Parts: sequence; C-alpha cells; structure tokens
Amino acid sequence: MRIHFIAIGGSAMHNLAIALHKKGFKVTGSDDVIFEPSSGRLAKYGLLPQKMGWDDDRITSDLDAVILGMHARLDNPELLKAQELGLKIYSYPEYIYEQSKDKLRVVIGGSHGKTTITSMILHVLNYYQKDFDYLVGAQLAGFETMVKITNEAPVIIIEGDEYLASPIDRRPKFHLYKANIAVISGIAWDHINVFPTFGDYVAQFDKFIDTIIPGGKLIYCENDLELRNIVVNSKAKIEKLAYTVPGHQVIDGVTYLLPQHTALKVFGDHNLMNLNAARLVCAQLGIDEEKFANAIASFTGAAKRLELLSSNHSTNVYKDFAHSPSKLKATLDAVKAQFKDRKLVACIELHTFSSLNKTFLAEYRNTMDEADVKIVYIDEKTFKQKKMEPLNERDVQTSFNDENILFFNEAEQLEAYLRGLNFEDTNLLLMSSGIFGGMDLIKLASELDK
Repeated sequence: MRIHFIAIGGSAMHNLAIALHKKGFKVTGSDDVIFEPSSGRLAKYGLLPQKMGWDDDRITSDLDAVILGMHARLDNPELLKAQELGLKIYSYPEYIYEQSKDKLRVVIGGSHGKTTITSMILHVLNYYQKDFDYLVGAQLAGFETMVKITNEAPVIIIEGDEYLASPIDRRPKFHLYKANIAVISGIAWDHINVFPTFGDYVAQFDKFIDTIIPGGKLIYCENDLELRNIVVNSKAKIEKLAYTVPGHQVIDGVTYLLPQHTALKVFGDHNLMNLNAARLVCAQLGIDEEKFANAIASFTGAAKRLELLSSNHSTNVYKDFAHSPSKLKATLDAVKAQFKDRKLVACIELHTFSSLNKTFLAEYRNTMDEADVKIVYIDEKTFKQKKMEPLNERDVQTSFNDENILFFNEAEQLEAYLRGLNFEDTNLLLMSSGIFGGMDLIKLASELDK
C-alpha cells in the first residue's frame, strides 16, 4: 500500500504514519512546518519530508490513499491534485476505521477524561500482555507511539474526539469509528467555534450513540444529568451500562479502591469515575474486577493529567491539562479534597479559542471557589495569534464571579509572584493546554521550597 499524508506533522497524523510504516506500508508525507516531537519521531523512521512546503508533484495516480490532516487548507495544492486525480482521500479517523473494521472497536468519548480512561484501559491490557491496537491522545509511559495498527490484534481501543475529522469532512471524529463498545464520560460545552450553542454540542453525543453497532454496549457516567437524559431517551438498540464514583477511602493522602483496599496512585472523584469506566470496559474484554484492581494499582496517570512535578513534606506541585470549565473545577476540587490540611494555589492559563471568548468565559463562573489563591494567566500574544479581542482583569473577575482572582498576562510577572509566596503546607496546581509563556515549570516547581 502507498499512502501519502497531507499535514503529516500533526500529533495523531505522524503517529498514524509511523504505525502504517511499521505495518509495511510505503508512507510519504508533507507539511509546511513540523515541530518536535513530531519531527524527531518522523526522522527516526525515515518519514520526515526532505523539504517543508506543499508540492503537487508528490500526488501521483499510483497512490492507494491520501490521508488529510486538519491543519491543511481547502486550497492546499496537494489536496486539489488528489481530488483532480480522483484518489481516495481519508481523514485520519476514517482511515483508523478502515484499518480496524474487522476488529472489536472500543471508543472512548466525552468532554473530559477521554485520555485518562483510554490510558487506564491500555495500562491494564498491557499489564496482562493482551494483544491490542490503540489510538490515544497523549504519549504514555511504556508505549512508543500514540497509535498502533496491526493485522493480528483482535481489538482496538480508540480515544474518540468530538472535534471535526478534516477540512473536507465536517463530522466529529468519534462518529466515524462505529463502536462495538462505547464510553461517554460526560458532556460539558466546548469547541464553540464549531458548535456555537450548547444544544449543537449535545447533539453530537446523541448522534454518537446512534453510530454504535446494533447489539453493542454504551458505558456512561450517570452523574452527568445531561448525558443521562440523552442516554435514557435514546432508541438505539444497544445495552446501556451506567457508572459513578466507586467505593473508596482516603487515608493520609492516599486513595484506596474498595472493596479490594487497593492503594491507587491517582486521586479525585473525576479520576475514580474514569477508573470505573475503564473497569467496565475491561470487564467486557474478559478482565474481572480483582484482576483490574491488581493492574490499576500501578497506573500513575496519563501524561499532563495531575502530573506531579515536585513533592516534599509540605508541598506538592502539579501540572494538569485542564482548560475547560468542567476540567478546571474537577481537577481543583480533587487536589483540595485529597489534601484537606493544605492551602491550594491554583493557576489556570486560558489558551483555547473557547476559553478566550467573552461569551463563553461566563461558563467559568465559580469554578475556582475551592482554591485559597486563585490565578488566571493569559499570554497577551495569544489574542493576536488567534485574532481575538483581548480580555482584561475585570472581564476575568466578572466571568469567574470572584473579585479575588489575580490576573497576569506576562509570564515573568506570574513567575515572580509565585516565587514570592510561602508554600509551607501549600500545594500548587498549574493548569493549561498551553505552555505558560514558555515558563520552565519543572525548574520552578523544584525551587519553590528553597
């Protein structure tokens, strides 16, 4: 098979390219710019384009397929040439389905927790040396790539994103996988540039349920009222399995899963619900509750999800990918509940298109109430890059409904403020899908207690 990737440098795209290369396909690709770690990984397998930019001479009639990344524009010359030649053009989720249509497909959807649930399932399957393929949205310890596609594996575990498949396919990615077993972790409005109303957004999950193969299974969080409503009213011919927070105890800052009394390395109600979703999936794959508990005890968390940067006798510093209102509140509440005797300094970088929209910003109302020190950071350059109207301190305080919110738009000032705080019996939680203006968070974390 000869496959060409347009916009090969994307996170999922370059991992799929590597997976197909390992499968024995002849893979080529193009992009206008490729950053690390994509460039290094592509170079390792001889897949890095020799020169950056688009060239329609790369598109020839002997290609079996072209895979189009979201980064490509509609007027991309390689895309236009592929359309002119009548080549088969796939989005990467379409091609994942094409390669897995004879496998049992487990698809993890939801506004939050997808990566963690997927990672937990992969960890347990790997623990018992099961043969499986996968697509996950983060780099995981013990897994070289974020995508694995083989001929032999009987099952594939897919993290199903609700964002659009490609520039020419406006369907949400998770609609394309046709799950045999599906998970929905919850619904919290996001991607307002694509789904301008909450109703538009909820409808995508309703449609996702309809894509589940008849006779398949839906595992869903019954704590989410909006989700529960659409599941109960769905006429899909599937089995519905609800989950909530499992029985547990917190003793001296460690969470124990009951009834096995298994010490966990993760914590918080949101992670425990993620764990319960993973447990139900694994049960469908032949791993019973006791075996699941034995395996999940060694799970340390998905990358950038409550990642412990530094710890001493009185201070923990965490980095988390949280950026949407629901993720922010769940993560903040988890740290506060786990360490009841410590103060919490919580800092979120607003970075996404949704979070920087003045109308959507009201969704953050009261999400930081549990923190003792509340900080919102926005890199002032972000507004220029996204061509959006800047937000100021009053906008942020009004939307969060909290006049005690501290607002920073320069990384240097934020870092100086954090270094000036006393972190005795205090935790620091840094939340962002961005980079905090290039701050060295690991260095900062290691020096706060000195």
